[in-house]
Amino acid sequence: MLDASDLRKGGKIQLDDGQPYLITDFDFSKPGKGQAIYNCKLKNMLTGSTMSRSFRSNDKFDKPELLQQTLRFSYENAGHYIFQNADFEEVMISETVLGKNKFFLTDDMPIDALFFNNQVIEVELPNLVERKVTHCDAGAKGNTAVGKVTKPCTVEGGYECAVPLFVNEGDTIRIDTRTGEYADRIRS
Repeated sequence: MLDASDLRKGGKIQLDDGQPYLITDFDFSKPGKGQAIYNCKLKNMLTGSTMSRSFRSNDKFDKPELLQQTLRFSYENAGHYIFQNADFEEVMISETVLGKNKFFLTDDMPIDALFFNNQVIEVELPNLVERKVTHCDAGAKGNTAVGKVTKPCTVEGGYECAVPLFVNEGDTIRIDTRTGEYADRIRS
C-alpha cells in the first residue's frame, strides 16, 4: 500500500478502477490550513489516456503488480509479433502495443516488456538500432543557409525518417528508437 507522500514523478499507482497509472507530472502544495494537496497528472498505462487528479495526505493507493521481463523477437504473424521469454515460451504482442517499434525489430533482438495481468502493456527497445537505407531522395545542394537541412528516406523494415543531405541509398544509419529520429551514419 502506498501513501500520498510516496507519490513521485515517474511513479506507478493503481487507482480504484483497477488500472495502472504512470505519474507524468507532480506538484505538492501545503495550504496554510488543512491537509497537504498532491496534484498529479496521470497516464493510464493500458489506454494511454491522461487525467489530472488531486489527492490528500491521508489517501492510500495500491501498487500495481507490474512484471518486467526481457524477451527476444522471433517472428511476425498477421499483425501479431511473437517473442520468446527466458523459458522459451512464446509471448504474443499486438501491433498496437508495439507502435512504431515494429519497424525496428530484427531476429533475436532483446526487448524489455512490461506485463500487467499477464499481458504486455509496454515495450522498450534498445535506444539505438542500425538500419540500411533502401530509398533516399536526392537532396538539393546549396540550400544550407536555413540551417539543418534534411531529406526523406526509407530504411529496412519500411520506416521513414528525415536524414541529412549526405546520406545515400545503401548507407547504414542509426535511429533512436525513443524518438524515431536519425542519430548518425555508420562509416563502412
